[in-house]
Amino acid sequence: MLAIENLTKRFDTSAERPLFESVSLTLAAGESVAIMGESGVGKSTLLNCIAGLEPVDGGHIRLHEHDLTTLDEDTFARLRRRDFGFVFQAFHLLPHLTLAQNVALPLWLLDQDDNTADLRARAMLERVGLAARADDWPRHLSGGEMQRVAIARALIHEPRLVLCDEPTGNLDPGRASGVLALLFEGIQRAGAIALLVTHSVTAATHADRILRLTPSGLEPIEPIHADAIPAQTTAAFAEAAVHQ
Repeated sequence: MLAIENLTKRFDTSAERPLFESVSLTLAAGESVAIMGESGVGKSTLLNCIAGLEPVDGGHIRLHEHDLTTLDEDTFARLRRRDFGFVFQAFHLLPHLTLAQNVALPLWLLDQDDNTADLRARAMLERVGLAARADDWPRHLSGGEMQRVAIARALIHEPRLVLCDEPTGNLDPGRASGVLALLFEGIQRAGAIALLVTHSVTAATHADRILRLTPSGLEPIEPIHADAIPAQTTAAFAEAAVHQ
């Protein structure tokens, strides 16, 4: 379970108001939520706080038996390597590693032996349709292919929490649809908790719930069904979802 309780974040301690406050959210294993909101409201910052990459100024974040806000840096780093998976807009593949090596990286950080890590990485690449490219370099891939590799890397160690920051932001709608299907299939297979930050209504509809982040907390957004959104009006729906 992930439980966020009255989280507050300030960038400037002298500012009259925090970036956000009173952020509370509870997610059970296997549950996913999409977080939308205006640019600059702190969506990516919220993910960074959950991941321990930025400090919080109040509240608690609990992942299963751990209160993440009280862990020392080394303990959090070990927990992050074991229990967190990350999918970023910019892919963040390492250019000097092959695709199989990029996917195996989380297993290496957990001290799994090279042969086992390589076999598991190649099996994950097969699941995302890139088995034949396992020994290629990232520079030879399209954006959609790079994001599929990033998804394989995020899920290979069976994390308990997957944080996704605009995972389809650099992809055209056609590639985004396939990437989202792979991402959520993998999350469901792992039984992981998933938080997805996105401006895309189509991406948000893959999650169990859709919430809007505001300076005063998280608010529910009425369910949006992707099948009911004409492609040419997706941007308008997104604008309404963010600001309503």
